Amino acid sequence: MRHSKRGDVDPFIVMDVMEAARKAEDQGRHIIHMEVGQPGTGAPEVAKAKLVADMQDPLGYTVGLGLPALRARIARHYADWYGVDLDPARVVVTSGASGAFLLAFSALFDNGARVGMGTPCYPSYRQILKAVGLTPVDIPTTYAQRFQPLPSDVADHDLAGLLVASPANPTGTMLDRGDLKALSDACAAGDAALISDEIYHGIDYDIKPVTALEVTDDVYVINSFSKYFSMTGWRVGWMIIPDDHVRLVERLAQNMFICAPHAAQRLALHAMDCTDELEANKAVYAANRGLMIAGLKAAGFDRFAPPDGAFYVYVDVSDHTHDALAFSAEILEKAGVAVTPGLDFDAARGQHWLRFSYARGTADIVEGLDRLARFMKGRGA
Repeated sequence: MRHSKRGDVDPFIVMDVMEAARKAEDQGRHIIHMEVGQPGTGAPEVAKAKLVADMQDPLGYTVGLGLPALRARIARHYADWYGVDLDPARVVVTSGASGAFLLAFSALFDNGARVGMGTPCYPSYRQILKAVGLTPVDIPTTYAQRFQPLPSDVADHDLAGLLVASPANPTGTMLDRGDLKALSDACAAGDAALISDEIYHGIDYDIKPVTALEVTDDVYVINSFSKYFSMTGWRVGWMIIPDDHVRLVERLAQNMFICAPHAAQRLALHAMDCTDELEANKAVYAANRGLMIAGLKAAGFDRFAPPDGAFYVYVDVSDHTHDALAFSAEILEKAGVAVTPGLDFDAARGQHWLRFSYARGTADIVEGLDRLARFMKGRGA
């Protein structure tokens, strides 16, 4: 049967690593998972208990933009966390952040439009762009610029849009208020749309993240309940858009998704008030971050920018290999630790990089670091 070129996208390598790890576990091996950015915790317990009560009512379709109560609660979240006065009408509840990206790309760009992103970056950005007929533009970044794009990149690459992430995946680095303002100004000057991926907000350590809404309203801000709120499998996120785009996005959302899953929206609403449990999760990530930074250096993985947020360390392993894919497979086979090769995040330079996630429980992180140290010692590293 015929097929379209839209489906000719690269695989999501981390999912392939997960499958290899699963096969190893099916053979009875104990694998430490440092490959996937999935919290080791589930949705907050209090929120789940409230959802059980909600399930006594029929949970049919919601309106296309999401439950009004959830949109209002998200708007209050911006006042509480950032001091931003946000009209709930600008909030769109989506089927995960992935649904938000589909809506944003569809609303903002015509076929063939050039949309830039600093590499290394979350791999699905470019694959979703390809699948909807747009042109992803990789912008190589450096350690010196903390792996974030520069304002000059907008004009230099003739962009119709710029996608930024802070904290970023895979590096964990962040943009400060001045950085975001400069990027916003460059996009405005170049008639380029700015999209800010903020799904790791809440998972920060020494520096508080800045939302792009603090510097401009002319932006699409995308967030998710997957990371800080520990709701990966529930597939619910949100997007903040300019007020004159609301009806445009609503029409797209109605036709593409009808609505985000009703039960997931109810759970998300309850989860937003589970601060104590969520902050306890964050304390685990903070402890894991300290262990990971020290443990990776001790094992010989010592070339990385310490992450400001999220739960990843992106390591230059060029002293050890020029084939990160094969190296990650060797680590899985010999050490029983699943890690992600950098090719997922940077097709041009990723063969020299690995991403280590510390989203799981602390005991797993301690065991994984011990295994990595023994593995590297066995290689003579």
